Amino acid sequence: MATTVRLISQRRDFQVYLLEWYSKQARQLPWRQSPSLYKTVVSEFMLQQTQVKTVLPYFERWMATLPDFEALAGATEAKVLRLWEGLGYYSRARNLHKLAQQLVKLPQIPVQPEEWLKLPGIGPYTAAAITSISFGANAAVVDGNVVRILARLTADNTMYRDSSTAAKAYLALAGAMLNHTHPGDHNQAMMELGATVCSRQNPSCTTCPVAKLCSARKNKAPEAYPCLTPKKMEQVTVVRTWCEQRGKLLLHRTSSNSRRLANLHELPTPAHLGLDPAQVSQGELLAKRRRSITRYQIIESIFRTKAPARLKDPALIWVPIKEIETISLSGPHRRWVSDLLRGK
Repeated sequence: MATTVRLISQRRDFQVYLLEWYSKQARQLPWRQSPSLYKTVVSEFMLQQTQVKTVLPYFERWMATLPDFEALAGATEAKVLRLWEGLGYYSRARNLHKLAQQLVKLPQIPVQPEEWLKLPGIGPYTAAAITSISFGANAAVVDGNVVRILARLTADNTMYRDSSTAAKAYLALAGAMLNHTHPGDHNQAMMELGATVCSRQNPSCTTCPVAKLCSARKNKAPEAYPCLTPKKMEQVTVVRTWCEQRGKLLLHRTSSNSRRLANLHELPTPAHLGLDPAQVSQGELLAKRRRSITRYQIIESIFRTKAPARLKDPALIWVPIKEIETISLSGPHRRWVSDLLRGK
């Protein structure tokens, strides 16, 4: 508590140090060049749970194809998903699409975070980021980067269940530290500092603009903060089938009701084909791939399989191999299919 009170008493120095650093060290990112509301919205959606370096090529391609809200609102969902393919968390793309369709119908674009919270895909962080950057709203952003900065500045030893819980706890402090004269720049500077200097591991304390205000640095233990309960990872194994005949590949289209992968194609599981996974696993192993999603470590094995003569699942589709590039696959399956086709 004492360190929090002391930090708030030093907020003016903090604000000055932070913005001076940001004005000199901010990365030249495409959404910061000739900024617009549309660029800010698209970038904020893409950057949710995704690193800047991953987002950059997707953002450039997106803007070249769908340059404004009107173009996005008029696009088909298939086109939107194809542009998003590989970024994951596809509900973001669908919500962005719905958001554009609602915004173009409004007589006036809302400017306050409370109004944006009523729109598809908009949570407290996104509402604060969009309205502070685009309209100068006095709303503080709190994401993992901001949590890390504030936890280290105050050397907060509170053990939080996860980053989301910590974000809620730090919202008041973030608001108290917000520069009301330049809220958008302040928020961007906080995110920039967390991404480039106050990193999770090996933070660059010697180049940090607010190092002299940091209690964790004084304690020589910045990496100890924030205090988050370790995730318990669960291992999941998945068997996939590779059924190919007459120049076509069998794929499974995910239900439109699926929360993450609606209408995307993936390699079928034995269950989709009505086959026994143990029997399929005795066939030729073509590839084994590992990936992580939230708290799951997933191992997926792809076996060459002969498809049953009759397919009962209507979501199973024979796709001509020469047309694979025209349909939407989930990111990992796009890579796996491409790798296996190249290796033929």
